Amino acid sequence: MTPLIKATKLTKVFGDLTAVDGIDFEVAEGESFGFLGPNGAGKTSTMKMIGATSPISGGELSVLGLDPATDGPTLRSRLGVVPQENNLDEELSVQDNLMMYGRYFDMSRAEIRERIDELLEFVQLVEKRNAKIQTLSGGMKRRVVIARGLINEPDLFILDEPTTGLDPQARHVLWDRLYRLKQQGVTLIITTHYMDEAEQLCDRLVIMDKGRIVAEGSPRSLIDEYAPGEVVELRFPGGVLETLNSRIESLAPRTEILADRALIYTEDAERTIGIVTETGLEPETVLARRSTLEDVFLRLTGRTLVE
Repeated sequence: MTPLIKATKLTKVFGDLTAVDGIDFEVAEGESFGFLGPNGAGKTSTMKMIGATSPISGGELSVLGLDPATDGPTLRSRLGVVPQENNLDEELSVQDNLMMYGRYFDMSRAEIRERIDELLEFVQLVEKRNAKIQTLSGGMKRRVVIARGLINEPDLFILDEPTTGLDPQARHVLWDRLYRLKQQGVTLIITTHYMDEAEQLCDRLVIMDKGRIVAEGSPRSLIDEYAPGEVVELRFPGGVLETLNSRIESLAPRTEILADRALIYTEDAERTIGIVTETGLEPETVLARRSTLEDVFLRLTGRTLVE
């Protein structure tokens, strides 16, 4: 099957900065595909090239069988986009925001009204139809943006960090809406900082770092490859951990000493906790958990803050 998106050696350069450095990827129709990476990894630059709002600097890119460089207007008419910022008109009502956006796609008012009815039901905001945007909560505004992005029944839906800044309840409501879109066969492209969000929504994803793809696969396959098994977290009183590096490193083939705790990667957490006790280590707290996509992410991209 011909991929919906195909990138070969895709590159984006801003002056002396290479934001996207020759990446290859494909997205199939109906797939939920994720881009993960720290700040400055090149995720948003990639999204803008896919969305035909920023020209490529090198390589090849095909989206919906079109060339973004020459078919930009046609391509954009078939896309739905949820940007990082809500950028709604705060003085207008929910309905008026959706009506105004629908007119950009040359839809008739009757078509838009019908679509608004469907979308407000879908994002659970029917009762807020006539409310001004400035009166809505952050989660509600985000749902309006998602409804707006779906007004033209897009062939491809691009979401750039869709739940950033929302509380856990609002995030889970949005996850449910996006999961329903996925079930309906809508092709999703998602960038996110939330590892649990990627595990919940993405069939497949790439992890980017410094403009390059450093890993690709399903969330489960990436965990199995880069952080198999379980993790034991040990926390010690202040100043103690620094004196225990060699003792902790001897507990397993892979360990990690952080500022506030030690991580031990193991196939058997219970057995490892027993070894910790036998060696005389006395942590304040011990936590055993399964490996997660966050362990993979931090292993591949590091734990240094990126400003």
